[in-house]
Amino acid sequence: MRYNRVTLDGLAYELAPNVVTSSELEKRIQPVYDALRFQVGQIEALTGIKERRWWNPGFKLSDGAASAGRKALAKAGVTPQDLGVVVYAGVCKESSEPATACAVASKLGVSKDCAVFDISNACLGVLSGMIDIANRIELGQIKAGLVVSCESAREINEAMIASMLKNPTMEHFKLSVATLTGGSGAVGVVLTDGSFGKKGPKLLGGTVQAAPQHWDLCQWDRDFMRTDAPAVLKNGMELAKLTWQSFSKVMGWTSSTMDKTITHQVGGPQTTALLTACGVGADKDFPTYEFLGNIGTVSLPLTAALADERGFLNKGDRVGFIGIGSGLNCMMLGLEW
Repeated sequence: MRYNRVTLDGLAYELAPNVVTSSELEKRIQPVYDALRFQVGQIEALTGIKERRWWNPGFKLSDGAASAGRKALAKAGVTPQDLGVVVYAGVCKESSEPATACAVASKLGVSKDCAVFDISNACLGVLSGMIDIANRIELGQIKAGLVVSCESAREINEAMIASMLKNPTMEHFKLSVATLTGGSGAVGVVLTDGSFGKKGPKLLGGTVQAAPQHWDLCQWDRDFMRTDAPAVLKNGMELAKLTWQSFSKVMGWTSSTMDKTITHQVGGPQTTALLTACGVGADKDFPTYEFLGNIGTVSLPLTAALADERGFLNKGDRVGFIGIGSGLNCMMLGLEW
């Protein structure tokens, strides 16, 4: 994939208000730790995650997504009436039908000419939404599009804690503990054809690789999530190496000529392994997992927004967006900041 007329003009986020530490979650599963003879501190030791955030009980995903979307539109100088498409890309949805994007679009007040729909691609949802919008812009179909997402970890964490207490076995712990790394947040991303006056980062291109034979390594079914973390890590890194080879060829970049990376935030071991697979030094990456956990589709774009706010990303930087999602799928996008 290569693009010549797509810019990322608006990038904004909402942080969930309630900070939940790993030690707080471990107190709730203390009977499991007692049964398995574990010491407190396993979650942080295994993942590097100290805390994550939860929305208030009953918080509507569309409210979080719409709020982040409004912020992104304001940054881009784009009105809801200018949008040719609104995409909701979260793993968490308000209902199976209709699309959560419909509620978001209604709250934003888009025109009747705007396409409105959901995209689902595990933790790569927002990146997939960006590609859909970029393709429409490149083809001249629209001038601007918005992809939003809002993820909530409270509900699945509560369900998994109850499940772990009912079944305090080592096997169940191994398949359940990754769920407790989940965080909550919302993000909005506006892509345009550059005609709205804002000179945002240019989306130059990217590549996608898939290994669908590993589709069953991580599954989320309403009130239960199971993750074979070691297998996801092993096979995910093999896929990342292949994707990096393809990305380097498409973009003409090397690990030394790429200035910065923004990765999907899963945890410490995964981040280290991903950067190693791409031959990229840790000094080029901006981590957020320690205090935000894994926010699914929100993790990568929210991390990019924070990195931009804090001056980590500089004008002219070659920036790689690198993500791996359940399925397994891997996507890497190249931007000129």
